[in-house]
Amino acid sequence: MKIGILKRIRKFIQTAILGGIAAILPTALVIIVFQWFFKLVYRNLEPMTRYFPLNTDYQKVTVTILIAIAIIFLFFLGGLLVRSRIGMFFKRVLEQKYLMKIPGYKVARETVRQFFGKSQSFFSEVVLVDIFNSGTLMTGFITDRCDLYYTVFVPTGPNPTSGNIYHVRNDQVIHTTTKIENGMRTIISCGAGSKEIFKDRRDKKSN
Repeated sequence: MKIGILKRIRKFIQTAILGGIAAILPTALVIIVFQWFFKLVYRNLEPMTRYFPLNTDYQKVTVTILIAIAIIFLFFLGGLLVRSRIGMFFKRVLEQKYLMKIPGYKVARETVRQFFGKSQSFFSEVVLVDIFNSGTLMTGFITDRCDLYYTVFVPTGPNPTSGNIYHVRNDQVIHTTTKIENGMRTIISCGAGSKEIFKDRRDKKSN
């Protein structure tokens, strides 16, 4: 009896830890990369502001503006590079050999690509779903269907790479005509723009 309880406790702890890693790691990786990138650009641009006849506060504002412009410009150059044949080749090799081995990278990549409408989504439809029949609606994405039930993924905002999977009856789902990328944007923006989803809802629930 005690052994069974200990096993359940251990399994619960393992599941909780793995779930936490899967939810937090993609966002943490993005934050770490951007912090490293920001500091790298800052170290190279900060000495330039010493030549400006500005006080310390204005120098900080100037550095921030220069960093923003530099980051946008580097993203622009990176975009041009990956659009070339050589850039696409090296990007593919880098992803296959290194990036895909990083936990959470694939999920984060697919989420970003769906956000910009660059890939075929594994979500088939944006829906409003009343999970607990309480009248409170959640924004979800249909991932599968079986007989009288839909499988719906309800992401957490602002990190859509984590969330919960529910198997709900057809009458708990309100269908919409909202595009997947638009629905994803409302998750990332913590619900801003959700009025468009309600505007696109279908009054008749399809089976």
